[in-house]
Amino acid sequence: MATPFATPRARALGFGLRTCREARNLGVRQLARIIGVHAQELSNWEYGKRIPKVEQVALLMGALVVEPGERARLLELARTATEPGWLEKMVPGVAPSVSSYAEHERAATAIFDWEPTVIPGLLQTPAYVRALMGGRGLSPERIEKVVQSRLARREALTRYDPLDYHVLVGEVAVRADVGDAQVMAEQLRHMLKVAVRRNIRLQVMPLQLKPADGPFHNFAVLDYIALPSIVFVELHHASAYLYDDDQVASYRAAAKNMAASAMGEGESARFIEEVIAELGGSDG
Repeated sequence: MATPFATPRARALGFGLRTCREARNLGVRQLARIIGVHAQELSNWEYGKRIPKVEQVALLMGALVVEPGERARLLELARTATEPGWLEKMVPGVAPSVSSYAEHERAATAIFDWEPTVIPGLLQTPAYVRALMGGRGLSPERIEKVVQSRLARREALTRYDPLDYHVLVGEVAVRADVGDAQVMAEQLRHMLKVAVRRNIRLQVMPLQLKPADGPFHNFAVLDYIALPSIVFVELHHASAYLYDDDQVASYRAAAKNMAASAMGEGESARFIEEVIAELGGSDG
């Protein structure tokens, strides 16, 4: 049986290796010479196209002087990199780390994103993030790190070759009380401003979502150039990355059905404007 190609774990391993290398200000060729491999081989590891042996990862960790916690995480990914699915657990009481997803997101060329109850991370304003995280018992310093990570993710929408982003937001998310009326009005105005970009398609799903339309839980379908697509599902204290062709096809079909059942782009914009007016923020 052939080794699975560019699984979610293999890509996460590659993203981690690249981050460690960049933290030491080393180029691919420099590090390749240090550990005695071809630069192309190292590049393939960083993109998840090839899976290094555990011993090779350990050699890399030693050369890069990686701290013990990250070293253990990457070695575990190396041991399990061929597994097609991935359930990434999170620590209760701690803000979920989006580093793995952010890297998958940054490498993607197109994403369909369904968020029923919150505004998607790529579209969140700093005030909205602070209000969202404020009730989770996090320190102000930790919250600000989350804010900065969300802001950094926006680059995917505005870079030279921007992400093709089709986002479906639930009416619940648009009408939610996150912070005060000013925070929500600012957040919704930001969504309308961003949605005029040619690479972004924003739709609102009315409350009358039927089971036949698609899943009630949030999910994202991420597409890549020359790599298999991945489905991301955020769970309670865990995240699932689905890689199987049938699973991806099922979620892609659901995305198509849900987009057809949602408000059109123009109708969605008018609906959001109405909610802003109800919040008293039409003049913002």
